[in-house]
Amino acid sequence: MPDAFKNLINDDTVATMGRHLQRVWPAFERKRFEALARTDLHTLEFKARAQHVCRALEATLPADFDAAADIIEASLAPVLPGEALAELRSGLQGLAGWAVWPLAEYVARCGLASPQRALATLHALTQRHTAEWAVRAFIEQHPALTFATLAAWTGDASPHVRRLVSEGSRPRLPWGLQLQGLIADPTPTLPLLRALQDDPSDYVRRSVANHLNDIAKDHPARVVAWVEEHLVGADAQRRALLKHASRSLVKQGDAAMLAAWGLGTPLKGRASLAVSPAAVTLGGSVQLAVSLQSTSAKPQRLVIDYAVLHVKANGLASAKVFKGWVLTLAPRETRALVKQHSLKPITTRRYHAGWHGLELRVNGATVARSGFDLALG
Repeated sequence: MPDAFKNLINDDTVATMGRHLQRVWPAFERKRFEALARTDLHTLEFKARAQHVCRALEATLPADFDAAADIIEASLAPVLPGEALAELRSGLQGLAGWAVWPLAEYVARCGLASPQRALATLHALTQRHTAEWAVRAFIEQHPALTFATLAAWTGDASPHVRRLVSEGSRPRLPWGLQLQGLIADPTPTLPLLRALQDDPSDYVRRSVANHLNDIAKDHPARVVAWVEEHLVGADAQRRALLKHASRSLVKQGDAAMLAAWGLGTPLKGRASLAVSPAAVTLGGSVQLAVSLQSTSAKPQRLVIDYAVLHVKANGLASAKVFKGWVLTLAPRETRALVKQHSLKPITTRRYHAGWHGLELRVNGATVARSGFDLALG
């Protein structure tokens, strides 16, 4: 994670938290809190920083959770209009922005024995940043109460709270605790998503789409059925949401999802794929030259992706699909397409030398193959 990102929780964040907590509770051991929170803070990554500051809060806030929750809520900045998380930040009037993450962690750790009070605090916190990671502990420990609360929040006036309903209950939320029960069976979240998929806020609808995309990783047929049901009579906003929710299955070439979008018909015609150069060094790029020739008397709507068969350490290959083009091929048309594929090192993939196959996929079916040799330098 880039240094600039993790440094959003820093010594200044700690000082600001200490100042506002002492402002609303004069007995707060500010110096002790800041000393504990700053110790080795600079050595930690982003999530670990939030957890580290949380431990300093545990050592200095009252042992009584209700009293601690009152202090936390009193320390917060006023709620601002708008939806952009980046615009939420601490100021003279109270805490907001990234300072809220350690506070939400504290609620998740110390509030489980007082779930109703804790959820009320998360309702306040999420309007100043997000409580999407913290609410997951309550979904696991108090599912009936938490889902009833989330259902009520689908009608909340704040888009931050409505987004929390969807984002906080995602089965595989990045940086968050994986909710194994919802990975196995997402049924409890579906009424929440149904209530929010036509939300007036694009901010909320994007979360619903990402939640459905999460479910598709484990239950593709359920998301296909959702798309088939909710595409009927859908306006432009809902269609955009459903398309975003479908993106992983479309990218994988899932036949049922492609068919739901009218994209399941195989290419009628010929396709070729050429890759140059034939050999490349890590850090460079290869060019994909695609040729499509229609033999159909009708237009064809095509989703064109390509898969790189990355060599693994054991010599086997692992396919990674990349987006290419979405187009309509006219009757008898010949179309040439070109794309550069970068082979620059990235932190999420380890490259190995050797032959890397390339597959051209049209509407989910492989229609041409090529490849290149990769050297590590």
